[in-house]
Amino acid sequence: MKPTLLIVDDHASFRSFARALLEADGFEVTGEAADGESALAEVTRLHPEVVLLDVQLPGIDGFEVARRLASEPGAPIVVLTSSRDASDYGTKLAALPVKGFIPKRHFSGDALSELTAGV
Repeated sequence: MKPTLLIVDDHASFRSFARALLEADGFEVTGEAADGESALAEVTRLHPEVVLLDVQLPGIDGFEVARRLASEPGAPIVVLTSSRDASDYGTKLAALPVKGFIPKRHFSGDALSELTAGV
């Protein structure tokens, strides 16, 4: 069984695309959020096992959301995504408490499944 999932992205079109793709691959998408503040609130409300988190968000960015989530008891697994490549973020990604990074152009259910296997 695939883990429960919250999708966080400021583009409604990507959230819809990711939801359809992931649900077709057996993920249970429990919610969506469009910014960092909403993401934190939805994690508290829904308790997803995995958060697919865009790096560039209005308000609190994905880096800070990931740091805040990691400090919570029972923190979800966080997988970052972006329209940019990982190399564009330099060493920032390596210092974050996240399970991995998937560029949006390579996003798939299989890519997310590889990072969340065993959840």
